Amino acid sequence: MACLHDHSCEDHNCAADWSLFNHIDIPKVVALNESVAGSVKSVFKPWEQRLDTSGGFLESNEGDPELIIFIPFTSDVKIKSISVVGGADGTSPSRMRAFINREGIDFNDVQNIQPVQEWELAENLQGVLEYQTRYSRFQGVANLTLHFPENFGGDTSKIYYIGLRGEATQNKRDVVATIVYEVMPNPSDHKTKSETGGGFSHVE
Repeated sequence: MACLHDHSCEDHNCAADWSLFNHIDIPKVVALNESVAGSVKSVFKPWEQRLDTSGGFLESNEGDPELIIFIPFTSDVKIKSISVVGGADGTSPSRMRAFINREGIDFNDVQNIQPVQEWELAENLQGVLEYQTRYSRFQGVANLTLHFPENFGGDTSKIYYIGLRGEATQNKRDVVATIVYEVMPNPSDHKTKSETGGGFSHVE
């Protein structure tokens, strides 16, 4: 596993230590095309509970595997990696696209806006893979939108867990911070070339 700091992780649970779970504003997380309203909130949970499905899961509407998930944070964060645990039988998402500091993105928008990064996904049923971000582009993140356009052939897409690793800053999300983000241009807003890539690593 690629860690964010210099030490041996054999006896240290780095995935849990660097989890951004406690910085996600879960009541404000929303998903487009979810079959059960509000079910998206169930996929955000502590790292050690990533394979626990008792609390529910996110599933797209029948015959339409596409999903968009909006994830706001309670403070600005830096995102190092993303982990996605999907369903079996072809229902795991096969591709993921990320947009930062953009609110209200819908299915029309994602066709016209270049993502900050996108990844080809593997079927990560055991939660042992994480996808590295281009870290320099995931700084000062107030909100993250993830677009899952397709899966491995299932009639629906299922997601049981989404984990984010990185660091939180001291900038709490408040009115002043919001105004600053509206006034200051975000370099990713002006990108004209889509960038793909970003490898994945095993999480142990």
